[in-house]
Amino acid sequence: MKRKINLQPAFILHRYPFQNTSLILDFFTLNYGRQRVIVKGGRASRFKSRSLLQPFQPVLASFSGRGELKTLIEIESYAASIKLQGEYLFSGLYINELLIRLLEGDIEHDLLFQIYRDTLLLLQSGSDIEPTLREFELELLSNLGYGINLESDCSNGKPIDAKEWYEFYAQSGFTINRSKNESQRTNIFLGAHIIALRNREIEKRTVLRTAKRVLRLALAEQLGGKPINSRNLFSKSRGL
Repeated sequence: MKRKINLQPAFILHRYPFQNTSLILDFFTLNYGRQRVIVKGGRASRFKSRSLLQPFQPVLASFSGRGELKTLIEIESYAASIKLQGEYLFSGLYINELLIRLLEGDIEHDLLFQIYRDTLLLLQSGSDIEPTLREFELELLSNLGYGINLESDCSNGKPIDAKEWYEFYAQSGFTINRSKNESQRTNIFLGAHIIALRNREIEKRTVLRTAKRVLRLALAEQLGGKPINSRNLFSKSRGL
């Protein structure tokens, strides 16, 4: 039996050409998570809503279908398009790629949807890119059930000590570094920086570096070690 979803708040994460004039869109929807939808004739000049079939445009979308690939029935705008340029555009493409690869279909993530929208608005307003992205990555992992334990040592449950050094393992968390050889390992972090990350005090450059390294390790685990393609767009000017 076909299921029809009516006027669902959504953002387009990515678009792919399909056959001669059609498109396949990856949507992030408010109540149904990621949805893949075919737009018949979506690339044709006569398609009346073609201007809406772009990333960062808040839309209301109706679609139906039985399997993983649905068919678009109707689409309309419900808010102004979010305009991103330069490094802010690359940042938006980066978080879109994370969502495409980590979101599962038909699972509601209404809070994450709001966080995504708010992050795009922050990027549009010219916010500091790296703290904004690190905040989004933390919230993304938490909302998908992969949150990092920033409270305690995973080996003994003791609270993180600001003066100690800790090893980070993506599958388990932080454990105290008994070797005291923090300079030769990429997964060793100072407790004070972990606590600052927990408190979202990531504006300081040293804490921001810790956040970047920890989140890269955590995301790599969930992405199966496969590279994030959109990082290449940004690597020459600023590291994600």
